Amino acid sequence: MLIHGGWKKTTALVLNLFSGVTFLVGGLVAYAASARIEIDFLVPFAAGNFIYIGASDLVPEVNKHREIRANLLHFGSFVAGIALLWGIRVVLEP
Repeated sequence: MLIHGGWKKTTALVLNLFSGVTFLVGGLVAYAASARIEIDFLVPFAAGNFIYIGASDLVPEVNKHREIRANLLHFGSFVAGIALLWGIRVVLEP
């Protein structure tokens, strides 16, 4: 994405490496903190982040398709994903 956005390959690689390292550091900090404090509240924030990324990056791509068949496939995949998540919740809920 960075190269497509006009960045040089070297700059894109360095920025991608930097973002990957911050992810690793954040995971290690959260793991270390989990021994002393309750970090369950972080899960909804992570889920919300993934939903935001999906909505902001993928939905515009879906809207580019004008075929009804492609739109139904995307919508069906979305509904199937939500049903899968709901099913997992029902099965794993005590």
